Amino acid sequence: MSNPPFTPDHFHRSVPEGDDHERLVCRDCGYVAYENPKIIAGAVVTQGDKIMLCKRSIHPQKGKWTIPAGFLEVGEAPHEGAIREAMEEACATIEIIDLLGVYSVRRISQVHMMYRARLSTPDFKPGYESLEVELFDWQGIPWDELAFPSVHWVLNHFHEVKGRSGFAPFTNPQGWENV
Repeated sequence: MSNPPFTPDHFHRSVPEGDDHERLVCRDCGYVAYENPKIIAGAVVTQGDKIMLCKRSIHPQKGKWTIPAGFLEVGEAPHEGAIREAMEEACATIEIIDLLGVYSVRRISQVHMMYRARLSTPDFKPGYESLEVELFDWQGIPWDELAFPSVHWVLNHFHEVKGRSGFAPFTNPQGWENV
């Protein structure tokens, strides 16, 4: 069964029969167009004690630093998305170590799945989504030039659980729910 065309003329907001949430429903056939959170996949990539950051060449936050991360593609597993994003943003081949954390950003309906990873080779350079790519020691991270609040939280969580292995549950920082 193919999806009907998604046009404002065909859809309205209502609670479908048997549901308890307002959804986009086709006026003609009753098809429900579910709106779900976007999944972001990325990684804190290290080489030794240094952390890879990429300076964004695209909006939003063009010219600001971030970890390699982005929207998951259809049919892609989260760890595959993190690997792809490292290649797109830093031309870097990475090895996933483990899942660092899963973070919810409710205000913009996103779920971030962030991994710990290491460079598989020492080779990297700016990809088409980056102006620069650098390895920073902890003290050298340009905290005032990071692109998004979530980058601060992921890096701080990474630092907090340094030396531990396996999934590290995350405690939401103050104000997380409001971002």
